[in-house]
Amino acid sequence: MTRNFLQGVLCEKNAKTPLYALCDFETLVQKNISLEQFIVLAKSHKAKLVQYRDKQNPLEIQKIHVEMLKEALDIPIIINDNLELLEIAHGLHLGQEDIQRVLAQEIKLKDAKLLFTLLRKKYPQAILGVSTHNELEILQSNDWDIDYIGLGAYKTTSTKEVSTILGDKISYLAKISRHPVCAIGGVKKEDSIENIAFNVVGSDLYHD
Repeated sequence: MTRNFLQGVLCEKNAKTPLYALCDFETLVQKNISLEQFIVLAKSHKAKLVQYRDKQNPLEIQKIHVEMLKEALDIPIIINDNLELLEIAHGLHLGQEDIQRVLAQEIKLKDAKLLFTLLRKKYPQAILGVSTHNELEILQSNDWDIDYIGLGAYKTTSTKEVSTILGDKISYLAKISRHPVCAIGGVKKEDSIENIAFNVVGSDLYHD
């Protein structure tokens, strides 16, 4: 479940945009959905990737959840933000604020390019992704050793406050990226967006 898997999905001829399912623990709690129920949903919607995001539980519980997802789903499990979980997961996704936080903590890291160079050296097969929101951030990420970018927000979302809504502009911005682009923020399972490789879907997973 590594970079080769991701490349394989990107090479497939799909009638629908592949699904990148967001497993946000806070959302699961709010909607009274268990991790087991999320797994069933991810399977039924044929998710190709899962991103695990958990700002509530201690590290040991998060590790248990990641192992559950890995055992039940035959697809890559990407960790949001938490570098400590990368040892047991298939990849890591960092937001812009996460990148700055890591750089502030690690004195030896002068910039994001070096951060991802070192991550790639330590985890050569890990799937690495970042969030982007505008042309400048996309251009910066073009110089990083990563596998994809998340780009958004595509539309408004009830689960996260966003300052910028890209709407149809997302297709133009996606062309700037040298990495595959995943649409994030208010994305629905059935959305078909030009120049987008994956639909990152959170709340819409729970709607028929």
